[in-house]
Amino acid sequence: MFITFEGPDGSGKTTQARRIAEWLGSLGRNVLAIREPGGTDIGDRVRAILMDRANTRLDPRAETLLFCASRAQMMAEKVRPHLARGGIVICDRFADSTLAYQGYGRGLDLGILRVVLDFATFGVRPDLTLCLDVDPHTGLQRRARDRGGMNRLDAEPIAFHERVRAGYLALAAEEPQRWVVIDAGAPPDVIERRLRDVIRARLAAPARAE
Repeated sequence: MFITFEGPDGSGKTTQARRIAEWLGSLGRNVLAIREPGGTDIGDRVRAILMDRANTRLDPRAETLLFCASRAQMMAEKVRPHLARGGIVICDRFADSTLAYQGYGRGLDLGILRVVLDFATFGVRPDLTLCLDVDPHTGLQRRARDRGGMNRLDAEPIAFHERVRAGYLALAAEEPQRWVVIDAGAPPDVIERRLRDVIRARLAAPARAE
């Protein structure tokens, strides 16, 4: 099963993705926990470029292609082999982030982005996408308190983050069978219990037809 975590900056998805991966591992599941951008040696080098606040001149198209380059490497090197062995992949961000950030946030053509994403992901789509929804003002306040500091995308104007959030909700509405939107304003333990309930139900369901 391929499970992705999505959501605006400061939604707590990274913490919850880690908690869920640890929980599934404690149940004896073969779990690969990975993040975007990065996840491989090559991808981590690309991540450094994308997150560096000094790179203010990075064109949205170049930004998109860098994200997709990191993603393609991760798919080839880690995700597809793990899924082929019957394992569970927990991915902190995936292709939907590009649609939300570069599509809705930057205003790039969604149709073109979907074609590029299909190429970068080898056509692999998540079985379940968990979107942790948070008001952008709250999310950015959380990010500002984070020990890792604000990255290049965090530093975008609030209007950008509002478009990103609206994009996530629009994507979720398009595919309600894949997406589950969860209020990220709840306490972390409450959120984790909700996530566990959703995943238990999906793991118990019959495998989808290919």
